[in-house]
Parts: sequence; structure tokens; C-alpha cells
Amino acid sequence: MSELLKVERLDVHYGGIQAVRDVSFTLHEGEQATLIGANGAGKSSTVRAITGLESFSGRIEFNGKAVRKHRPEALLRDGLVMVPEGRGIFSRMTVLENLQMGAWLRRDTVTVKREMNEIFERFPRLGERQHQLAGLLSGGEQQLLALNRALLSRPRLLILDEPSMGLAPKMVENIFAVIAGLRERGVALLLIEQNARLALEVTDSAWVMDSGSIVHHGESKALLNDDQIAQIYLGEMPV
Repeated sequence: MSELLKVERLDVHYGGIQAVRDVSFTLHEGEQATLIGANGAGKSSTVRAITGLESFSGRIEFNGKAVRKHRPEALLRDGLVMVPEGRGIFSRMTVLENLQMGAWLRRDTVTVKREMNEIFERFPRLGERQHQLAGLLSGGEQQLLALNRALLSRPRLLILDEPSMGLAPKMVENIFAVIAGLRERGVALLLIEQNARLALEVTDSAWVMDSGSIVHHGESKALLNDDQIAQIYLGEMPV
């Protein structure tokens, strides 16, 4: 697989505080990966730098292009899409209008309409409320909306920042069913998720962050079976 995202010696500062320190990793086309670590480990700062939303030092390349030289909207055109923590929906626009915003760069209107109908069939609640303001949806419904809006933009790399935060178990199941389908679509994934076990179960590889640095990297399945990782990040006691 060819390289899609390359991060080299990434540093992110907030005033005198260094949030990310010397982070380097590579993500390939279609690869499903996760960043795990405690709150404040630097995960969100890392992905905000990748999407051009945070100032940084070091080098980040997406599809062979330096992120620093491109505005976030240009990166979006190239297929770099993020669903941020907090979902980032347009609360004063309708559900349908939010989805249309996801497809605003596309010209294949017939296919877009078909894909929207498929979304409404799979998630009837979104279909029932497509003409209502998105801000009136429940938290889980808003997350489903944000995720499907992102997929309508046809991403090459989808970054998800804490997609299950604050959601009921059934809604988490729905969200991760959509995430599991990314592999079939050939969409690369970089997932930040508070439920580290769930994140490791749906990805191929993982980087563990602590205090702004990557302290461990490996296949997700191997990390699931690592007693030290399980004790520190999965909340499991050794037997």
C-alpha cells in the first residue's frame, strides 16, 4: 500500500506548554489505525495539526503534499476529512442541509441522492427528521449525522475524534457499524476513541501516546493481548 499520511517530528505548543513532542508515524492507503492514550496525551492536538487547524513544527504530508502549504478546505478537496470531538454539525441547518454540505464538492448529483436515500433507509430517524433542525437531534443522532456527512464527501482519510463520547451503548454500536464499513469502501481511518478496547478491535494498527509523545506502536490485535497495555489503557487487572 502506498503512503497516504506521513507525520515527521511533529511538535505542537500552546504558549509555553508543549502538547505534542517529536511525533512521527505513517498511514497507508486504506489502513485502519488508532491513537490511544489518556486524556491530555496529545491525541486531539495531533489530529488538529494534521488537518491544518493547529500551528505546528515538523512536517506533515497528505497524499505527497505538505499540509503546511495548504488551507484546510484544500485538504478537504484532496480527501482529508475529520469529524471533530463535539461533532461539528450545523445546528441551525436541517438534517438534509447538513448532509448536502458533505457533498458540496461533488457533481454526481444522481449518485449523491441515491447515497442520501441509503442513509435515510439505514437510519430511519435521520430520514424522519431530515427537514428538522440538526440541533434538535439527540447526541447520538448528531454523531450519526456528522459521520454520514463526512462519508458523503468521499474521503480518502477519515479522522474521527472521540466518536462515542457521551453516547448510549446502542448508539455506540450504530456508530461503530458505520466505522467497520470503512474498510470495504477503501477509506483510511485514524481513530481517537476513549474506549481503547473498542478502538483496537476495529483497527489494524495503533500508536500509544503519553504526555505528548508516542511511547508504543504495534498491531492492534497484539496490543489487545499485551498485559501492560491492557492494565494501563484498557483498565484491566493482570491475572
